[in-house]
Amino acid sequence: MKYSKEELKKSMLLYAVTDRMWLGEGQTLAQVTEDVLKNGATFLQIREKDLDDDAFLTEAKKLHTLCEHYHVPFVINDSVEIALACDADGVHVGQSDIMGRNIRDLIGPDKILGISAATVETAQAAQAAGADYIGVGAVFTTSTKKDATALTMEQLREICEAVNIPVVAIGGIGADNILQLSGSGVDGVAVVSAIYGQSDPGAATRRMLELSHRMVAAHA
Repeated sequence: MKYSKEELKKSMLLYAVTDRMWLGEGQTLAQVTEDVLKNGATFLQIREKDLDDDAFLTEAKKLHTLCEHYHVPFVINDSVEIALACDADGVHVGQSDIMGRNIRDLIGPDKILGISAATVETAQAAQAAGADYIGVGAVFTTSTKKDATALTMEQLREICEAVNIPVVAIGGIGADNILQLSGSGVDGVAVVSAIYGQSDPGAATRRMLELSHRMVAAHA
């Protein structure tokens, strides 16, 4: 499905990133993710660092079907090959992934391309490389990426002002600190443990969605 620029911007509001590490006994990633989608996640990225390609593709196909049902954009972390194999809506890549590769050419003009950035320069380079949105972080210290240094609010604002595509903040964001991003200019938040690491991921999703609405509204 092709998403308009306006639809994509709105979909940044609550961007959920999967993490099977938090699954309880007997739970599947698809079951928990359906709960997350049903309760208001507006975008989904599947991130799998430890599965082989066949298992990754199997999971990706299941989640893609769920996202189509809930009309939520679905992207694959890092793997262009998996994204194309399951006909995902797009792919999200890091700065190292765009060195010497034209990801836009690989995925075609209609797929969503997200690129990570942490500076004005890398954000502008991502936009020039054909990114539809930028994931900016880490905005707070995070256990997911232990080597990431937290950005200041001023740096975050500068990045948002330097590009004309949507910006989603990522890194250590939870219910306790999301409102600190008010006024930064970001279009939403990308979260992992704030949803998947909670005892009730559905309830956590509803809470984070409410807070993200408040955070974005405070930009105005």
